[in-house]
Order: sequence, then C-alpha cells, then structure tokens
Amino acid sequence: MSTLTVTNIKATGETASRSATSVAAAWLQHNASHSIQDSINFSSITDGGTGLTNDATFTSSMNNNDYSVSGIVGNTTNDDGFWALTAIATTDFNARIRTHNGNLNDGAICSLTVHGDLA
Repeated sequence: MSTLTVTNIKATGETASRSATSVAAAWLQHNASHSIQDSINFSSITDGGTGLTNDATFTSSMNNNDYSVSGIVGNTTNDDGFWALTAIATTDFNARIRTHNGNLNDGAICSLTVHGDLA
C-alpha cells in the first residue's frame, strides 16, 4: 500500500479544497444485531445487550481520546434514538442507544462518524 501525504484535498468536480485533517477518521453503519454493514477504520463491535454497543474497536488507533463521535439511529421500534458515549479510549469506545424517552433500545440502522487525529 502507498501513502500519499497532503495538506489539503479536493474531490474531482469540487470548487473548494479542505484540510485533510477534517476528513472522518472512521465511520460505520450497523444493524440491530450489531452486524457491521459497512465501515472504514472499524475492526469490530460487540453487542453488550439491548441498546449497548461495547468495544467499537478501531483498526488504526486514534492519537488521543479527545476525538469526536457523532451518530444517528433510526427505526428503533418506531422510535428514533440517539447515541450516548459511556467510555472512550484511543483504541475503542462504548456507547448506548436511547430512545427520546430515555429507554435503551437497539436501532435497525445505526450510523457513527469519528473525527480526530489518527495515531
């Protein structure tokens, strides 16, 4: 594999370039049974029980534990949900999915994006 080192990037057809550091370090989409449907820089996730995602493990570690995780959850038995981080480390993190009324619930479509510096 080759490594391309750049300061800024611009996709074909875009008029503006952006900092290469603003590109997501990792993302994933999984279903209610915690089966990863697609991802970049995630090696595995563990189903910790209803609404619990344990050990969302990175393929390449983050530089520190000051990275940002954002996500969205859909179709949690007809009730949209949100993510709440419960533990964060350079190699992985744990999160919970809660409905708008605070109940733990597994989402049918769960998406996460991580921004920060890779180690």
